[in-house]
Amino acid sequence: PQGTVPRRRAPRSDMSRGLSLLLLLLALLAAPARAEGGAAEVQIEVLHLPETCSPKSKKGDLLNAHYDGFLASDGSKFYCSRTQNEGHPKWFVLGVGQVIKGLDIAMMNMCPGEKRKVTIPPSLAYGQQGYAQGKIPPNATLIFEIELYAVNKGPRSVEAFNKIDKDSDKKLSELEISQYLKEEFARDGKKRHPSAHDEILADIFKKNDHDGDGFISAKEYNVYQHDEL
Repeated sequence: PQGTVPRRRAPRSDMSRGLSLLLLLLALLAAPARAEGGAAEVQIEVLHLPETCSPKSKKGDLLNAHYDGFLASDGSKFYCSRTQNEGHPKWFVLGVGQVIKGLDIAMMNMCPGEKRKVTIPPSLAYGQQGYAQGKIPPNATLIFEIELYAVNKGPRSVEAFNKIDKDSDKKLSELEISQYLKEEFARDGKKRHPSAHDEILADIFKKNDHDGDGFISAKEYNVYQHDEL
């Protein structure tokens, strides 16, 4: 989503950036973010916990949150979600690398209405390279103040898989995904080159059809472990 603190990544083409939402829905997603054994960890301080804490966030959930980012070295603010996108909270999928690894970790098991202050070491943020565009120097420890508003089922949920799987055979055919893309294109109403549909469809199967049988199984689709088909 626009304004979300990005993970480090290689430059992408203009077309692929424009199609990032659709690729998010079906392209192969990253492994869950977590600290490796012996690595520095995220420090979490709960500032506010509502009386009702349900549902708790987990990998694959679609979250809606505001957060401010500060440099631990001098307390200077480098990011504020409230000043972007007309002040709307940010939407992103948790645990798939849409945000820096430290935020993926910091926002697990969080409930709607909860506020946290988290400290993220460089190894789980921007490391030795830093992030010049975001005014983050190399080896910077980051502090985020987070307020979570909503926890929803994400694009890799069972519900999403079943929505695409029209014949309920527990695998996604090229025809089923093609139809899904057409529906998504019609829903967002954006103008696209006629070749965009075929290019995205080919990319989806290249990244997800690991056994090359022409179908994307539930396992290949990467339905999360807390869901069952």
